[in-house]
Amino acid sequence: MFRARVVEAPLPTARRDLDSLVAWLIDAFALVRRSGPASADGGRASPVHRLLREHVLIDQRGAWDAGQLADDLGLAPASLNHHLTRLVETGLLGHTDEGKGWRRYYLQGGSLRSAVERVRINARLVTAQRLHTLAPYWTRQGTPMDLDLGEDEPLPLSLGMADLRPPSPESDADEMTLWMADTGLLGERPGSEISSGSSSHRLFLMLLERDAPLSTDEAAEAFDLPAARAGRILERFRATGVVERVPRTDRLATSLWSAMIAQHERRGSDWLLLKGGFQRLLSEEQQTALLKALDAGNLRPDDVTGAMNGVSAQDQMLLLNLLGGRLAMGHRMAGASLEQVERRVLERLERTLRRIDRVAELIDEALASTSD
Repeated sequence: MFRARVVEAPLPTARRDLDSLVAWLIDAFALVRRSGPASADGGRASPVHRLLREHVLIDQRGAWDAGQLADDLGLAPASLNHHLTRLVETGLLGHTDEGKGWRRYYLQGGSLRSAVERVRINARLVTAQRLHTLAPYWTRQGTPMDLDLGEDEPLPLSLGMADLRPPSPESDADEMTLWMADTGLLGERPGSEISSGSSSHRLFLMLLERDAPLSTDEAAEAFDLPAARAGRILERFRATGVVERVPRTDRLATSLWSAMIAQHERRGSDWLLLKGGFQRLLSEEQQTALLKALDAGNLRPDDVTGAMNGVSAQDQMLLLNLLGGRLAMGHRMAGASLEQVERRVLERLERTLRRIDRVAELIDEALASTSD
């Protein structure tokens, strides 16, 4: 069964240090779960690092007896089997049961770059196929906001991939939540969140139906969750590339109203006119209407919406900036259609895998220079 996870990271700066390159490759495929503070040796003493560095990469066309590997690495067979299974599922290693005794493991394709290419092909195919799980649930129209700024700084991609299989009868998972767990939407240890009807499941279904971005406070209120937990769930979604976080420009009038009230109470009408952007961006009629309501203490968000009629969304954003206001952020699906989401996820996946291939090339170059 194919099961892999890739983590986006900048290319390593130490491009001739073999140990640093191997450590980067291990992190890029999430072959070791990092917990606690980083080790002083950069993970070079880990079993996976030693397995790759001292055996697999040194003889890329060789095969390694599991029993001999356990002795060489000083590992119990069960511990070694765990690491080998991860490498086999990712697609970097294969194994054969020919003959008697221990399994023999080998690098797929006879080279690291060939193995990475096999992973790339499987990763793209499985990701595209599994994204079709969302098709029956996708009902959002993808209608853009009047001012749609998109996502400015996406999180580094952390995407899981696994072959399609039926949910286990012992679990409460369904096809959707199993896909969510495989992809990473439920975190590294899904626990009860893999159950159909869990908070994460219901929140994701809402995103599949909703056009407007979903703010953390709205998610928390809708599902009776602490705001911090709702925020963590949404950011997990975002890390997979399936969901993006964008400015809530549909709340622009409310944000302007809040900023006007705060600055009027703090600095007064003259400041709003001269430094707050009123004279620069608004007509005399708009200035008068807003200041009259502010001085009377009865300015409402609807009044701001009416006063902003005819003011471009870009100028409204500039006015909010001059007023020192902040625009709320919200999460939504990373595309107006499922096809657009698939294209964006595959583009980011391809970019990450190209970096992995480049590091595989650097590893080969480092090995060649070492042997000279």
